[in-house]
Amino acid sequence: METTSSRVGLFDGAWWPSSRDIETQLPGLITALTARLGPIASVGLDASAWNHAPGHLAIDGRTVHIDWSAVDDSTMIITRGPQDHFSFLVIPPQAPASAARAAMAMAVMDSNCRSAEQILTVTGITPA
Repeated sequence: METTSSRVGLFDGAWWPSSRDIETQLPGLITALTARLGPIASVGLDASAWNHAPGHLAIDGRTVHIDWSAVDDSTMIITRGPQDHFSFLVIPPQAPASAARAAMAMAVMDSNCRSAEQILTVTGITPA
């Protein structure tokens, strides 16, 4: 995740989980984001990208609500408050390391205007 004052790019950060198990992958991300952004209220994810879809997870003593959709768009929305949302590119776990690094770097560029699908295609990553 890159912090910028302008927030003109499409994404505020990128995430490359190592598996499709949301219960093992999401807590570490939420812990890191909470340290940087403050408490996270909810996460919006694509249900088709994960093995199962719980409605919430208890992370570091807090309940984080998970909003599931079936959009298949390789994105995640982190919500800190009613008007405070952060958009992330989600890299499929099976992506090669060099392609994943390139996709993450592209996603957080201030000048990025490419969608998640376009970034994955340009970097040679096949969405799962």
